[in-house]
Amino acid sequence: MENLLIIMSDEHQRRAMSSAGHPIVQTPHLDALAASGTRFTNCWTPSPICVPARASFATGKWVHEVGAWDSAQAYTGAPKGWANAMADAGHDVASFGKLHHRSTSDDDGFTERHLPMNIVGGVGWLQGLPRREPIPYDEADELANDVGVGETTYTRYDRRVTEAACKWLASPDRNDQPWTAFVSLVAPHYPLSAPEEWAGLYPFDEVPPPEIAPVDHSHPAVTAMQTFFNYDDFFDETTRTQARAAYFALTSYMDDNVGKVLAALDASGQRTNTRVIYTSDHGELLGNRGLWCKSFMYEDSVAVPMIVSGPGVPSGKTVDANVNLVDVTATVTETAGVTIDGPGESLVHRALHPDSDRPGFTEYHDGGSITGTFAIRSGEWKYIHHEGYPPELYNVVDDPDELVDLSGDAKVAAEQARCAKVMSDLVDTTAANNAAFASQQAIIDQHGGREAVADAFRFNHTPIPD
Repeated sequence: MENLLIIMSDEHQRRAMSSAGHPIVQTPHLDALAASGTRFTNCWTPSPICVPARASFATGKWVHEVGAWDSAQAYTGAPKGWANAMADAGHDVASFGKLHHRSTSDDDGFTERHLPMNIVGGVGWLQGLPRREPIPYDEADELANDVGVGETTYTRYDRRVTEAACKWLASPDRNDQPWTAFVSLVAPHYPLSAPEEWAGLYPFDEVPPPEIAPVDHSHPAVTAMQTFFNYDDFFDETTRTQARAAYFALTSYMDDNVGKVLAALDASGQRTNTRVIYTSDHGELLGNRGLWCKSFMYEDSVAVPMIVSGPGVPSGKTVDANVNLVDVTATVTETAGVTIDGPGESLVHRALHPDSDRPGFTEYHDGGSITGTFAIRSGEWKYIHHEGYPPELYNVVDDPDELVDLSGDAKVAAEQARCAKVMSDLVDTTAANNAAFASQQAIIDQHGGREAVADAFRFNHTPIPD
């Protein structure tokens, strides 16, 4: 029988891994996993924000197909996803840690849940919903204010999640029937404070500055986002370095927890008949371009690590083909010989047949955005569509930092038109944008209007459940 172990971190920037070439980040366990399997260098999240990304990840469908537009519209168990399919196929299907679904009362397919974290009160983050008349995001100052060395509720939570997963893997019950385990850690998600053991790996004088200097974002939709998520306004040179050091330390802390889970799998004697997938829900800008956290369409936000190892997966291979978190569904369900309709494709198949120019895709409809934003990657080109506003176009081979917007340049008009066609073949952007705004207005009305939403429970990151 073949088992599956899916490990997801939160906010792990694709470049922040030593096997990806980062100059100082230490991720020995992820590097070893990559050496034993295939690492994909061009994996995108379906949306650069937790709740929508995780709904797509659970179902293998795009955000506009699921209708999980934002941080208040979480996965409810419909449509059914890979967890349901594996349970129906006779697997024990266990989750450990962060889900960011609506509620444990919903049938999301898991036959058991350990330490589940879902959206706050089944309601989530309401303040981001009035996108045409944004509510000021006063919590933005917390990112810089929380920088430091020491434990947080998140690091303690990850330790508990890791221990629960290791205990479960060690149980003799794992030999009785096939299983699928989803281990979901919150590191390196902020607050940017790391346990002392890991913080000591990154002396401040060795931490490099952001890879991309601050950018004058002149596009109106991007400027609106930067104004809303004005995290960088609260940093100075010292705290900016401390924050980056803490992020790298949290990445190493997360890697150590991944190593503990993999060691438990090895000790159980089931490594050889278990496929292992490692990924993250979205990236982290980490001061690049003068931006922090996620939500933007630039690579540090939308790109995530993706590693697959185990039976049938080439070892020591690096694949540059476009893949996406929606591909996890097809990868998981193929081990049980079942399929779920959706845009995804098995990552094992992609590892073996990486040559097709399948486009990358992502979208965003959450707080800070004055309109729906969609992006595709096709060949050398990245095309960002802002509904009702001019697009952006980058040659990400010649310009990997996305500094030269070529949209409107007559020399590349044919490529821009081609990318726009690729986009329109994937999604009706007008219909999706209208549906998102209508859905969000309905929730605002349900909660008493804009002022009531502004006064609802406010938070910068989801509180840990008791």
